[in-house]
Amino acid sequence: MAIEIEKKYRLDKKRLVDLTAKLGELGAAFSSEVFEENYLHRGGVLDERGAVLRLRKTNEKTIFTYKEKVVNDSDFKHQIEFETEVSDVEATEHIIERLGYKLAVIYEKHRKTFHLGNVEVVLDELPFGYYMEIEGAVEDILAAEKLLGIEDLETESRGYPRLTLKYGKQVGEVIESRFSKKTAA
Repeated sequence: MAIEIEKKYRLDKKRLVDLTAKLGELGAAFSSEVFEENYLHRGGVLDERGAVLRLRKTNEKTIFTYKEKVVNDSDFKHQIEFETEVSDVEATEHIIERLGYKLAVIYEKHRKTFHLGNVEVVLDELPFGYYMEIEGAVEDILAAEKLLGIEDLETESRGYPRLTLKYGKQVGEVIESRFSKKTAA
């Protein structure tokens, strides 16, 4: 079983710029910069388990993900996660729909990914704010926090789907958080 461990932080624009520079100073390896559209499906057994099915679309590929919360009492989010690349997005959407799951949330995101030691650091811009996630083993995340000098940063326990429910807008039966065409980077 794949368990993802990560910690999320809320940023402002200045801190995002400063952290991008700090990652460069520390020799973090830049991995990618992508624009994503995330489509989350819920219902039935997914709701009972605190789980979602997600299709994450970029220009290069589409990743199909199953995520399920693992309850814990820390700032570190633990989730069961399985991912696979799909070649036929339309067929995958039909399979999800035929299984009885409904599209519930759509959010867009600009993401920059870096590797710093044993962790992955992502800097995200969503229509409702800026965030950083550090993924890896707990001790490696704590070490990265010290290197980056971010012990003072506010952590964010909510995932992007929950934040979209709070800050997004209702479009039919779906809650969406999209960049306006004129402000998209």
